[in-house]
Amino acid sequence: MTDIKTTLPVGGIDQTIHILGKDESNPVLLFLHGGPGVPNRHFVIKNNADLAEDFTIVAWDQRGTGGSYRGCKKETLTIDNVVEDANAVVKLLCTLLGKKKIFIIGGSWGSCLGTYLAYRHPENLIAYVGFGQVVNGALNEELSYDFAMSEAKAHNDEKAVKTLEEIGRPVNGLYPDVFGDMMKQRRIMMKYGGYSQSKKKRSYFSSMVVPVLGSGEYSISDIYGYIKGYRYVLSNMWAEVGGADLLSACPEFKIPYYIFDGRLDNNTPASLVSDYYEKIKAPDKDLIWFEKSGHNPLGDEPELFKATLRAKLLPLKGEGEL
Repeated sequence: MTDIKTTLPVGGIDQTIHILGKDESNPVLLFLHGGPGVPNRHFVIKNNADLAEDFTIVAWDQRGTGGSYRGCKKETLTIDNVVEDANAVVKLLCTLLGKKKIFIIGGSWGSCLGTYLAYRHPENLIAYVGFGQVVNGALNEELSYDFAMSEAKAHNDEKAVKTLEEIGRPVNGLYPDVFGDMMKQRRIMMKYGGYSQSKKKRSYFSSMVVPVLGSGEYSISDIYGYIKGYRYVLSNMWAEVGGADLLSACPEFKIPYYIFDGRLDNNTPASLVSDYYEKIKAPDKDLIWFEKSGHNPLGDEPELFKATLRAKLLPLKGEGEL
């Protein structure tokens, strides 16, 4: 049994990881969290501990947030630096856990990070899995805004319509107040089911805050880093993330590339995914739809998602052995 929560020197600062596994012979699965700036150790280690029966699962707080908040200068918050951090974490895990290669899985911003990582540094990776798949930052924000506006009007929600009109439709993936206006849009989008399953209404507080505080996964210092880091990281990275066009930047992969996407996702809109999937090249690729899921099918349809994950990845696990 492996259960290690520690910090590693990565990219000039200490970065926090949590490793959980039942059998050292199992393949390693590294989770890449979203945001940027929203750690998911509580979700990975607490909610999905059963995955540790078949994988050694690893949750990592990316630079500038959670347990990796301290010492991170804003000028270092770039896509390139976080991709290099991720590659360093992959290499460290291979060394620590005695593997040649590992799996990566990324949700939302984590799918953007994972795509760049798979494209630039495939040498220590077996395969990539993405959900809440990012395709194009500018189109993503436009479509998500349009969904929120359409739903607000359909529900005669005058307050929400006014809020959306005041912040305006995003330009090149950006709102005037990068963080504040985005959070206003996200709250309305989530209210009308754009984040979670089957139009189920979920508030930002119940979706994001309560699970973190109630998990017991984070120290007081980690929670401080989470609260401060979310705005800090997103505000400093979003101009670059919002301009990302993954098809142009990463058109072809040397490892298997799998997308597990929620059909009802209007946070990173599912409507963009099929065309992207058809155009990318990989030695093996698959697009699997979760019909009752939104942005996070691992949360909306956990048993189906995990059964599908095991079926897709475990036949490849031998590639990770030394």
